[in-house]
Amino acid sequence: MVPLPSDYATQSCPLARSLEIVGERWTLLIVRDLFFGVHRFGELVAHLDIPRAVLADRLASLVERGLVERRPYRSGRDEFHLTASGRDLWPVLLGLMEWGDRHCAAPGGRRRIFLHAACGSELTSAGECPACGVTPVAADVATRPGPGRDPARRDDPVSRALRRPHRLLTPLTV
Repeated sequence: MVPLPSDYATQSCPLARSLEIVGERWTLLIVRDLFFGVHRFGELVAHLDIPRAVLADRLASLVERGLVERRPYRSGRDEFHLTASGRDLWPVLLGLMEWGDRHCAAPGGRRRIFLHAACGSELTSAGECPACGVTPVAADVATRPGPGRDPARRDDPVSRALRRPHRLLTPLTV
């Protein structure tokens, strides 16, 4: 049996090249949390239950690839924010979350509802505002909890903050 390669370096497919950047375990969850306004290393660790070394590695890779930037926030500590390239992943993440809601549904229905912040209308599964006829960028999207939820409801500060309506990319108040 031939072992599977550990990367897609020999592939010329755009999907394979994209997976080289965002396809590692944890990466899309980190990006999701950055969209939700989680910017500090410790908050990411607590909310994701991710090993610190793995988070440091994934963030370094995202910074190196230009999807995330470090910003100092106090005494030698950094926050992590999506760059324009990282924010371009919003439709991909929304599509994956919508797919998960349809095919891997939580008890009670959708976990998150996404709204056009300008008018308050719920976005379609394609990310469009039915009232305005636009597909808002992430900065113009708000989120609130849906009727479905984790049976083992998390109680870390980020999870509690995400139970309130919140505009994407805006820092969470934890």
